[in-house]
Amino acid sequence: QVQLVQSGGGLVQAGGSLRLSCAAEGPTFSSLPMGWFRQAPGKEREFVAVIRWSDTTTYADSVKGRFTISRDNAKNTAFLQMTTLKPEDTAVYYCAARSGFALSVRADEYEYWGQGTQVTVSS
Repeated sequence: QVQLVQSGGGLVQAGGSLRLSCAAEGPTFSSLPMGWFRQAPGKEREFVAVIRWSDTTTYADSVKGRFTISRDNAKNTAFLQMTTLKPEDTAVYYCAARSGFALSVRADEYEYWGQGTQVTVSS
């Protein structure tokens, strides 16, 4: 069983930066692919980024070059560094973990979810 606890987020002006953290409790964190998703009001949850235990990463086109996903296996923590934020990045952000080793951009393939954290970017 894996529990994910998120921190970070908040309100920032367009062009600013924020860092989200996702602390995992569980014995197998280092082997799990970790993903970040977001959900804006009235929209479906969408993929943002994912990182494998080997540090292989994949990003949504909308955040590529602006967001960086990373992990610290010694601290059982994953991060999402967000820069050059835009108003359209406003959403509730969720970290997630899935069993196995394959990267996935599908929310329904993740078993474990953080509680979500609000990111609001003002214009």
